[in-house]
Amino acid sequence: MEYQDFINAVATRAKVSTDQAATLSAATLETLADRISTGQAEDLAYQLPDKLADHLRGPRGREQATSFGLEEFVRRVADRPNIDRALASPGVAAVLTTLREAVTRDEFQNAAAQLSKDFWQVIEPVGAAGGQPSGR
Repeated sequence: MEYQDFINAVATRAKVSTDQAATLSAATLETLADRISTGQAEDLAYQLPDKLADHLRGPRGREQATSFGLEEFVRRVADRPNIDRALASPGVAAVLTTLREAVTRDEFQNAAAQLSKDFWQVIEPVGAAGGQPSGR
């Protein structure tokens, strides 16, 4: 999935502008990188455009995930600079659902296995294509 396609999908899902969608995407992916192992974040980053992948990469210096639930995840996104607190929850849902479409099913499931079950409450169900983008 191309960068602009990802941002447009987030904007549509969250009902926000593309500028807000880009900010929400960055904040959500950075928070996700804090929540899952470094190796898993790298695996996801490998399948995304650089402008998105850069938010999953970085000098985190750990292999283990930091454990916290969906409510704390949304709070951490909301606490990041330039995030409208009212948009954090729908933004997280939109970004995670779009991420599910942007990477292979196996990679998403590997990352999701590191998240608590409450995250599935905000991720939209898989479409007819099984959540796997065409051409993969």
